[in-house]
Amino acid sequence: METTGTRRSLAWLLGIWALTRVILLLFVFKVYVFPGPDVTSDVSVIYQGWYEVLRTGTFPLDDVTWQYPPAAALAVLSPALVFWLDYPSAFFVLAFTADLAVLLLLLYAGLRPGRTLRGVWVWVAGVPLLGPTVYARYDVMVTAVAVAALLAGTRHPRVLGALAAFGAMLKVWPALLLLAARGRAAWGWAALTAGVLSAVFALAMPGAFAFLTFQRERGTEVESLGALVFHVARQYGWDGEVLLNYGSVEFLGPYVDVVSTAALVLTGLSFGWLLLWRLRARRLHPHTLADAAFVAALMFTTTSRVISPQYLVWLVGLAAVCLCFRDSRMKLPVALVLAASFVTVLEFPLWFSHVVASDALGVTLLFLRNGLLVLATVLAARALWSSTIPRPAPAPVPAQTTRTKETSLPS
Repeated sequence: METTGTRRSLAWLLGIWALTRVILLLFVFKVYVFPGPDVTSDVSVIYQGWYEVLRTGTFPLDDVTWQYPPAAALAVLSPALVFWLDYPSAFFVLAFTADLAVLLLLLYAGLRPGRTLRGVWVWVAGVPLLGPTVYARYDVMVTAVAVAALLAGTRHPRVLGALAAFGAMLKVWPALLLLAARGRAAWGWAALTAGVLSAVFALAMPGAFAFLTFQRERGTEVESLGALVFHVARQYGWDGEVLLNYGSVEFLGPYVDVVSTAALVLTGLSFGWLLLWRLRARRLHPHTLADAAFVAALMFTTTSRVISPQYLVWLVGLAAVCLCFRDSRMKLPVALVLAASFVTVLEFPLWFSHVVASDALGVTLLFLRNGLLVLATVLAARALWSSTIPRPAPAPVPAQTTRTKETSLPS
């Protein structure tokens, strides 16, 4: 009975995955045109432009839109492996391959004793909710590295450390995977991997760390949590504008620097909370590694000055790993992230013009999407804290003492 049920579930999983991924490929190859702005232009214009520069042996030093760690060059150059296709087509094929790799990793993990296939369902359903943007950004490749790191982490800490460091050199955020790593092996291998990669890129290609300057000078992107301040302020005559700046559509004008600084402060406070949690956590379960990474990524994403649609790919991947474990307490936050993913494809690319215009539809979508992310972050952090930090034992109630008063009876 159980074997038959598992086979039937696997058949549905693979069938739905295949159907939804074919649809995504039809959109990115423009057999059908997805409504809204062309999400594939980042590949055909920006990535391909970087590719031509990187092939010469240097980073795109004069392009402020290059805001990624040095190993990102590997992702941008990777379509050269599929040399018989043009650059955009090769990139889409590799993004599809990364998606397939995540599916296989989650299937392998979910079929092990004590695990569940719920995590696979999260990935199968979550990716198409984000639309064709998933295959038009290299974030799905980074997510594949992160998923592999987390699934290996409980048994192979060295692999966790090496893959987390490699992922961080691709796009920074996978460094969060080490938050709940136990022992020195994971941290040691992470430091070694990051050091070697940094040295190789610094020596081999000029400008390996120019991205730090470009990233620091970014403003408040129109889809971020802080941007809601200006979306509302525009209704009351705020004297600012929306422009393409540092590779994203941002608010520019009065008080933008204040809101951007506030976002950085919130991010700092989030990391402070994570540090406090790590110092106080005592009950580390097999699923804690994934749960902690999910919470940290939620905090990083929600408080960021930029919440690009592809950031949700990270969250879906980490959420899928969490639900591979039966005892994970992240079920409700994961459901909220999936809901936020659906709203994300509505605000970008479908109705992005309404977001840029700050009209009623655009502002409503952003309040809903960002509200879901905030709620998911709070609930996930609360679940992580309560499942790993024991409550203080109640103070003992002092025993009541009875005094026997001697009474003297009149004689």
